[in-house]
Amino acid sequence: MGAFGNNVKTTLLLGGLTGLLLVVGALLGGRSGLIIAFFFAIVMNFGSYWFSDKIVLMMYRAKPVTRKQVPNLYKIVDEVRKKAKLPMPKVYVIPTMSPNAFATGRNPKHGVVAVTQGLVNLLSHNELKGVIAHEVGHIKNRDILISSVAATIAGVISFVAMMARWSAIFGGFGGRDGDNNIIGVLAVAIITPIIAMIIQLAISRSREYLADESGAEFAGNPTYLADALEKLEQGNKMMPLKDANPATAHLFITNPLSGKGLMNLLSTHPPIKERVKKLRAMKN
Repeated sequence: MGAFGNNVKTTLLLGGLTGLLLVVGALLGGRSGLIIAFFFAIVMNFGSYWFSDKIVLMMYRAKPVTRKQVPNLYKIVDEVRKKAKLPMPKVYVIPTMSPNAFATGRNPKHGVVAVTQGLVNLLSHNELKGVIAHEVGHIKNRDILISSVAATIAGVISFVAMMARWSAIFGGFGGRDGDNNIIGVLAVAIITPIIAMIIQLAISRSREYLADESGAEFAGNPTYLADALEKLEQGNKMMPLKDANPATAHLFITNPLSGKGLMNLLSTHPPIKERVKKLRAMKN
């Protein structure tokens, strides 16, 4: 689809998610419901923007490392960020043998690249460069902010819908229409969070494709990332990330929840085979 197409798709999907929030607020609470939904969106967005990076790093016990501690990893990050024309991100290592990586930080000046020890051990120099380039691509494209906004709006929709379900059950939305109104409210309250989740997943997948494309450019060779993704897919099957939180799954380069039953049907990531196919096609 290309960078332009992915950005247009993301814009349309975010617009759709915001529109859904307005509809839910208006249908379930009228003007006051709309105002309340916006209030929650603003507060939650502020929190996500300023604190999400610190929370996710603590969640996975990531430790900051210096150039002296991991010279090869630091050198690769430095090379790639120069190619992307970005400030040097902070580098963290997660103490687990499950191979994976993610980027976070509220903007390029506060970017963070975090890799697991298992990823460093598993990949060759070029493959590691491909992964780092993908994560730097996320920072360059401001995907952390975009995913935070999408998650926040979807979360607000789910919250408002949950409140509506309880209100309908206990008669808060009965009004003059009685049972028919309750059924209508319940239908909206159940369906809209599902739609919001589907849109959020579509945004996440679109940004993964864009980060793959950016990563191929910054690494200098799309096969570096393609080879790495194939190794990571097998590595995650053999050694999945323990205690992976579904709320942070979209951050990782490969889905840490893969192989966990029905979670594959609701994956935040495109299929590895499709990503590898697109990357290898860039080489031709």
